[in-house]
Amino acid sequence: MIDLALLRDEPETVRRSQIARGNAPETVDAAIEADRSRRAAITSFEELRAEQNAFGKQVAKAPKDEKAALVAQAKELAERVKQAQQAANEAADAASAALDRIENVIIDGVPAGGEEDFVELRRVGDIPTFDFTPRDHLEIGELLDAIDMERGAKVSGARFYFLKGIGARLEIALMNMALDKALQNGFTPMIVPTMVRPEIMQGTGFLGEHADEVYRLEAQDLYLVGTSEVPLAGYHKDEIVDLSKGALRYAGWSTCYRSEAGSYGKDTRGIIRVHQFNKLEMFVYTDAADAEAEHLRLVALQEEMLTALGLSYRVIDVAAGDLGSSAARKYDIEAWVPTQDAFRELTSTSNCTTYQARRLDVRHRTEEGGKTQPVATLNGTLATTRWIVALLETHQQADGSVRVPEALRPYLGGLEVLEPVQA
Repeated sequence: MIDLALLRDEPETVRRSQIARGNAPETVDAAIEADRSRRAAITSFEELRAEQNAFGKQVAKAPKDEKAALVAQAKELAERVKQAQQAANEAADAASAALDRIENVIIDGVPAGGEEDFVELRRVGDIPTFDFTPRDHLEIGELLDAIDMERGAKVSGARFYFLKGIGARLEIALMNMALDKALQNGFTPMIVPTMVRPEIMQGTGFLGEHADEVYRLEAQDLYLVGTSEVPLAGYHKDEIVDLSKGALRYAGWSTCYRSEAGSYGKDTRGIIRVHQFNKLEMFVYTDAADAEAEHLRLVALQEEMLTALGLSYRVIDVAAGDLGSSAARKYDIEAWVPTQDAFRELTSTSNCTTYQARRLDVRHRTEEGGKTQPVATLNGTLATTRWIVALLETHQQADGSVRVPEALRPYLGGLEVLEPVQA
């Protein structure tokens, strides 16, 4: 939920944000009117309830011969209060629905437009070249006996896979390398639940227009998470957190699930776009004033990881229309995938400002004994299964072997080269 004071006082700012995202600006007018109706209905209800309380005291003090008439009036007043309360509840529901159509207000400088309208901020590393025809990650993975898509499909269906042998070790090595990076930078490691209640999924903003990408367990009324951002955002729901010693930083290691709705026919080969994967996600609660600096800090940690792994990449400022509803700004880092002759997303890092915290009621005190205000939340990937794609393709050799980046070797027992196990 956006800041209601901003909606009331600076509607043009909110309207510009909606337009930049590709949303109808009329949603802002509808939200303002719904908010006004809600406040009017609540005021009417509270005034009638105060009148009812005062009248009740009058009835209690009235002479016996007058009470019968007053009791009848009290019943009539009670019915009016009941109706006013119902009207207030309905107005609150209508306002909530209208406000849900207002996505987080983008930060100044975020490019307008859709998926193709991002701004490239920088490129790092040389594009890899080969004196042989490079293999794609799946062919390499099969030579290494590391990826088994055929049995994944047999067991679970399309877009599922087994990581086997060195493939499993490689993913665990990546995750442990990322975990060490997180620990060195003040993050608390977390193993999180991967099923959450509807109010948690709703609070993080994942049940909007992309709700069909989320798996739901209807019998249990639970959702499978597509990122540990979701349970970590809910971790401090309805709490006043202490930021007096600085931001709260968590690193959540979890399995993630995505239905990939709308991606029929896209990236069907290999493990680029799958239904289940593992990820180490950074999540931060901080003072709203520090959120933009924290955002850049998260990007820097991601770049340190990718540079250490010897990957060529670019950083992009994602356009407003390609942001999730919660993000006010998002930076993606895309690594070069040689056989696709293209950059492909490996990490996303979002500044959600106070949007999620308002929905989940996570606050902090700016000073001891002072008023509370919503925190800002941020999230960013530090390692995930998809990174294996870029690693295998970038560091492959003519014989099908793969050089292990030096920074990753300690996590693989000193292994320097991944050798094929089949011709």
